[in-house]
Amino acid sequence: MNKTELIEKIAQKSELTKKDAEKALNAFVDSVTEAVAGNDKVQLIGFGTFELRRREARDGRDPRSGAVIKIPASNTPAFKAGKSFKDAVNKK
Repeated sequence: MNKTELIEKIAQKSELTKKDAEKALNAFVDSVTEAVAGNDKVQLIGFGTFELRRREARDGRDPRSGAVIKIPASNTPAFKAGKSFKDAVNKK
């Protein structure tokens, strides 16, 4: 499912226009992005948690040459699915 299809689905389920559904989706994505970038956790009970995780610097290998390379430390966004979401996916 791509963004356009998701907007159509949101519009159907919420009885919003596609334009309003797109605004709502964009507002949600922007809000989660800003919160996680600010090192805040966004927890939606039953759905999941969006958070920032720190990856420490480490050594890696160049797959072509096999040479050891330094991979710098970085922040990465992470999503952990909630119990209700996991159960729905697994049809429990």
